[in-house]
Amino acid sequence: MKTLILAAGYGTRLERDLKNEAAQQHLIGVPKPLLPIGGTPLISRWTETLQKLPSIDDVYVVVNDANAAQFKEWSKVWPKVQLMSDGSCTNETRLGAVSCMNAIVKHFKVDDDLIVIAGDTLFYDDFDLSEIIDRFHKFQSLYAEANLALYVTCKDEEVVKYGILEVDETSRLTGFLEKPQPSETSSRKECPCFYILSRHSLPLIQQFLLDTQDSPLATRDAPGNFIKYLYKRKPIYATEISGRFDVGSLQSYIICDDHFRNREGKKVSSPD
Repeated sequence: MKTLILAAGYGTRLERDLKNEAAQQHLIGVPKPLLPIGGTPLISRWTETLQKLPSIDDVYVVVNDANAAQFKEWSKVWPKVQLMSDGSCTNETRLGAVSCMNAIVKHFKVDDDLIVIAGDTLFYDDFDLSEIIDRFHKFQSLYAEANLALYVTCKDEEVVKYGILEVDETSRLTGFLEKPQPSETSSRKECPCFYILSRHSLPLIQQFLLDTQDSPLATRDAPGNFIKYLYKRKPIYATEISGRFDVGSLQSYIICDDHFRNREGKKVSSPD
């Protein structure tokens, strides 16, 4: 099994927030996956877990040219990590997350089940990656081509913020709605960017891009758009987790950082 961490974004919303907050100016220019969370780079919290799992052969991290040097320095202590740049230097020229997924699959000739993780996301303390992988294999024992998505139960007023999964009684996806109104669905299953894709589904990444090549980047960028495309062609099953931290703004960063500092008993230190 392989893992891909998406880290090619530019974090424009967070950068705007940081420029207006004097106490956090030292974080300007730091890619979101490298932000210190409880004193540890966010992405390192994933790689620490991944390197302990014998079932994970390789960890791919897709970055952009603007932050490639920072990731290259970070990766020196992670022997399983292989970096690849999407070649972009600005947010306007980015490839988009699904294109990054396709580039990794093609470049590294991936023909294995693939975990896809957003580089700006962490899950609550009770998250157990080994258990999630076991659930994936159980679904694959039913359908060899099965894929897995996660969901968090959200509040009514939060439905409009997220991609929402609809599932049947067997937990198989029957619908994926992007930021719907609460009245459009009875589901409250918010879907974070964490998927385990069967190797049988990987060729459909390129097919999705071909089918949407004339569409705006917004319809090809978010990985959820690929999940919406995929569930109609391959089985995707959903499993619940208790919650997540999505580091998209300064406020969400502070909440995540405070949680891990408090959990690990670390004091906030002033920047040099």
